[in-house]
Amino acid sequence: MAQDPRTLSDPRWARWSGATGLAALGSYVALIALDAPPPVQALLVFGFAFGLAVSSIGLHLGVTGAVAPRLSLVAAVSNVVAVAELAGMLLVQMAVKEAVEKPDAAFTAVWLGLDVAWDLFIGAGTALFGLALWRHPRFRPFTAGAGIAAGLVLLALNIATFPTPPGEAGLFDAGPLVGLWYLFLSARVLIAARKAPAA
Repeated sequence: MAQDPRTLSDPRWARWSGATGLAALGSYVALIALDAPPPVQALLVFGFAFGLAVSSIGLHLGVTGAVAPRLSLVAAVSNVVAVAELAGMLLVQMAVKEAVEKPDAAFTAVWLGLDVAWDLFIGAGTALFGLALWRHPRFRPFTAGAGIAAGLVLLALNIATFPTPPGEAGLFDAGPLVGLWYLFLSARVLIAARKAPAA
C-alpha cells in the first residue's frame, strides 16, 4: 500500500518544531517590546536563539527530512549557526552598551558584521527550507515559494550593501519578512501535525 504523500515523517517532532518556533518568535517580540533588565534580556535572547534552533531541527526531523534529506539537513545546520551568531551579536551589543553609553564606530562595526553573518546564514537556511518544503505536497506552492523568495531577498540585499545594512543603505530590511514566514510556517506545521496521518 502506497504511503500517503501528506504524511509527516515524525508528527511529534513537527509539533515540537511549530511550538518552539512560536515560542522563539514570542521571545523576540518580548525582547523588542519590553524595557527589561539585562539578565531578562539575556534570557529572552537565549529563548529566541535556542527556540529557533530546536524548531529548525524539528522541521528537519519531523517534516522535510524524509522528502529532501540533504537540503533539509543543510538548512537546519545553517539556521543553528545563524542563531548562535545572532545570540553572540545581541549579547555583545548589550554588554558594550552597559559598559559604554555611546560606543564608537569600531564597536558598532563588530556587531554590524555579526548582524550580516546572521542574515546570511538565516537567509540561506530559509531558502533551503523553502526548497525542501517544495518537495512536500502539504507545503507547496505558497509556503515553500514564500520561504525561497524571502531567503534569497535577504541574502541578496545583505551581500549587495555590505558592510552597510540594507535598511541604512536606502533599501529595506527583509528580516521582518523572514520572521513573518517563520511565524506562518510554525502555525502551518502545527496544523499539519494535527491532521497528518502517522508515518
